[in-house]
Amino acid sequence: MSLLFESLDFVENPLFERIISDLTQQQYSIVDGFFTDGEVHLLREALLKTYENDAFKKAAIGNRLNETIEQSIRGDLIFWIDETKANASESLFFNKINNLISYLNKTCFLGILQKEFHYAVYPKGTFYKKHIDTFQNDDRRKLSFVCYLNEDGWQKENGGELVLYLNEVEKAIFPLPGRVVIFESQIIEHEVKLVNTERLSITGWLKTR
Repeated sequence: MSLLFESLDFVENPLFERIISDLTQQQYSIVDGFFTDGEVHLLREALLKTYENDAFKKAAIGNRLNETIEQSIRGDLIFWIDETKANASESLFFNKINNLISYLNKTCFLGILQKEFHYAVYPKGTFYKKHIDTFQNDDRRKLSFVCYLNEDGWQKENGGELVLYLNEVEKAIFPLPGRVVIFESQIIEHEVKLVNTERLSITGWLKTR
């Protein structure tokens, strides 16, 4: 009887179903409208306030147990977001992420148990060379998640596109405001091309175990 009531509580989410379909068919999903324009504005303002307070640090390569800063590989500045200390806009962000995680675990049995997210700022002239999002000593990252917080009007000449390497095909994705990209962390190599205009995002991972 309890299983019957659990199934009755489930409500299909068309947006999440589209993400699942994309991941199943092509191992990545590009979603415009995951966050509303108003939510994107609030998150951008939260990022910029933190950035103005000089809280960001140069991003490293490797996981937190084995980090090295290598500007020839990546040039972004980051600030890890603590969900337990989140402000109103960050709490809104995590609520949507938690809803997605719950949905994925119920429908796909992915076993997502943890998450980690940070703000990322790529100053003009920076990039992140081709890489994959898992480590030799830590393979818990299952899905990579990027949400772009740039201003409206981002053009090709602004640079900073995300390139996914899909077998012999390269998929270039421009960092339009509010656009979310989700892809399989353990499979898809990717890079961030040279940035010609300061580029803002939230980046993170959904993790197993």
